[in-house]
Amino acid sequence: MRLLTLLLWFLMVAIIIFLATQPVSLTTHFVTSMIVIIIIAILKMFDRRGALRAVVLALGTAVVLRYVYWRTSSTIPPIDELANFIPGIILYAAEMYSVFMLFVSLFTIADPLNRPRRTLAPDSIRPTVDIFIPSYNESPELLATTISAARQIDYPEDRFTVYLLDDGGTDQRIDSPNPQLAAQAAERRRTLQQLCRDLGVNYLTRAQNVHAKAGNLNNGLAHSTGEFVVVLDADHAPSRDFLNETIGYFAADPRLFLVQTPHFFINPDPLEHNLETWNRMPSENEMFYGVIQKGLDKWNASFFCGSAAVLRREALEESGGFSGLSITEDAETALGLHARGWNSAYVDRPMIAGLQPETFASFIGQRSRWCQGMLQILMLNNPLLKRGLSIPQRICYLSSILYWLFPFSRLAFLFSPLAYLFFGLSIFDASGAEFAAYTTTYIVVNILMQNYNWSRVRWPFISELYETIQSIYLGRALIAVILKPRAPSFKVTTKGETTRFSRISELGGPFYVIFFILTAGLVAMVWRLIAVPSDSGVSLVVGGWNLFNMLLMGAALGVVAERRQLRSSQRVSIERPAEIIYGDRVIPARIDDVSVNGARILVPANALRSIRAGEQITMRFQTMAPLPTNELPLTVRSVVRDDGGMSLGSEFAVEDPRQYKLVADLVFANSDEWIRFQASRRKNIGVVRGVIAFVRVALFQTVRGLSYLFRKPPKNARRQNLDGGSDMPAPPPHNFSGADPSAVVSGTGSTAVLQGAPVTRSVNPTPYR
Repeated sequence: MRLLTLLLWFLMVAIIIFLATQPVSLTTHFVTSMIVIIIIAILKMFDRRGALRAVVLALGTAVVLRYVYWRTSSTIPPIDELANFIPGIILYAAEMYSVFMLFVSLFTIADPLNRPRRTLAPDSIRPTVDIFIPSYNESPELLATTISAARQIDYPEDRFTVYLLDDGGTDQRIDSPNPQLAAQAAERRRTLQQLCRDLGVNYLTRAQNVHAKAGNLNNGLAHSTGEFVVVLDADHAPSRDFLNETIGYFAADPRLFLVQTPHFFINPDPLEHNLETWNRMPSENEMFYGVIQKGLDKWNASFFCGSAAVLRREALEESGGFSGLSITEDAETALGLHARGWNSAYVDRPMIAGLQPETFASFIGQRSRWCQGMLQILMLNNPLLKRGLSIPQRICYLSSILYWLFPFSRLAFLFSPLAYLFFGLSIFDASGAEFAAYTTTYIVVNILMQNYNWSRVRWPFISELYETIQSIYLGRALIAVILKPRAPSFKVTTKGETTRFSRISELGGPFYVIFFILTAGLVAMVWRLIAVPSDSGVSLVVGGWNLFNMLLMGAALGVVAERRQLRSSQRVSIERPAEIIYGDRVIPARIDDVSVNGARILVPANALRSIRAGEQITMRFQTMAPLPTNELPLTVRSVVRDDGGMSLGSEFAVEDPRQYKLVADLVFANSDEWIRFQASRRKNIGVVRGVIAFVRVALFQTVRGLSYLFRKPPKNARRQNLDGGSDMPAPPPHNFSGADPSAVVSGTGSTAVLQGAPVTRSVNPTPYR
């Protein structure tokens, strides 16, 4: 059936190519394209599956191919005019790359697969499972929450084992010639060993930090025996239903090596935070996990994303474990297993909640690793040459890998208009009428098709904005891999950062420079309209293109103009009954929102008249997991009274690491909370409203970004990393070791504990989107 679908798809493409290359007049092309646009706009209102979906994709493809034919045959400058030809061919190559990526992505998502749920029956035999939590330099507090959530998964206790795989306390680091590093590593090992004993899980480290995360996972495989392996990044806490919602798929397919689930995040990335879109716009990763992974799954090409996944041990052992040739061990491991004839599955249910980079610099560091790792796979383990892969699998892997070449095309689109505006170069030979007939209709069809395929998970021009803010730095990262494919090394992404003051990112300078260059291009357009009125049509077209680039770059200024961020954990709304114990009184309450650091609790208006910020209370709530206690101590941080009641902003006052089980139960146990929150943001605002919304955001962020140039930084302003969920300095981290909290790390001492000073959290990143 899959082969028949593939053949029909290629047949349709051949017919469309034939029709697109037939000679027709400019008027005929324009009228036909407008009819296609109207048909697509109408069909968008109907079911987007089955035959109608195929019709829309075919019609859109026809217009795009017609543009490609015209662009290739009529618009490239003559080769003997090198000043025009060189920038002209660069622009043409960038466009053809975009068209190619459009086609392979349309193939990938032509018929996304929505798998039916396969939950485990209550009386079914549970296979054994090992849960791996690889760690490097994350704080014990963060690890305690993830470990607690993993330990409380709803699965028979004797059928799963949790391992903390600590690469920060290896023998290599403890024996380091740097005495401070050695002391820190030794204390880390001792502290985490005690934490694992307190929480009832296994601590495992190794002799040397070989092959980074892949080597750490392989060490876990060597010291465990479970039939299946779950991989969770250190900041990825699972819900209680994670195994019940995933293990069942393996029983139906003995050749299934992977069940991948989405990466859901409980904090905004730098774009969402600085543009303030977190609560109202779909997150960036939802395009990948909401549509693309389901499209890949249709072709048996859904791949391992480094976390939130279950893998079959038998398959991993057959291939020699997790691959470590590239720095994206996840996709590389999946590629090798697909080539061996193993199958994968994608389950579109968010059942883990993790952290994203908070600062723009950390965001770029993470994306640099992703793009370098995927390009390494292309150069060292090319899926086109990989034996054992089907044709659709090769196309799907190629789509995921070649996507990361977008910095080259995005930079070409950004600077190409300036070739004409500044130097009068003719890099795109076309009249105003031809541009209107071909280019305008091509752009409109592209926008309509993007909205048709991604409407609920990606709004208009947001992809362009994400690519623009990454391109400035990712271009250099790609060139580094091309020159030395084996050179990149695994770097952990910093998470949980906070910024006390609003500021321009340390990586923000180039964006301001480019914006002012584009502004100069706008001035050049005005000058050309006055000085060369005969070329006014071309000047307006190219100037309009430059103006769009200014809007993109203006929005980018808003991203690098970083707002202060005092929270290291985002609050998420929940509805959960509770009781507050205050002295000898018990007051009925309701938990309104939570984070890993605290909660907002609503109580009756006159119930706690005398309570003040700084006081201690105890919250009692019904746990979802069977825990020995359901009482969690809190510190009141704020009290807000109104006619409807009283709101207590509180911070978890964890006194014992075992109390993190209560925090995990409260925040992470119920995956329905993530599903509801995700659904609240997945809104199709349409093309017109989407374009208007983008323009409004771009204009506002341009002004805001420029205003940061004139801000005087506060005295002694510096970025600080705080460990707290409220808008105030955090309390000292909990002392897991039981040692004196005033002790410090020294080069000769053997005792080192967490300090009351600000703590930097660094956790393993998710490997793709």
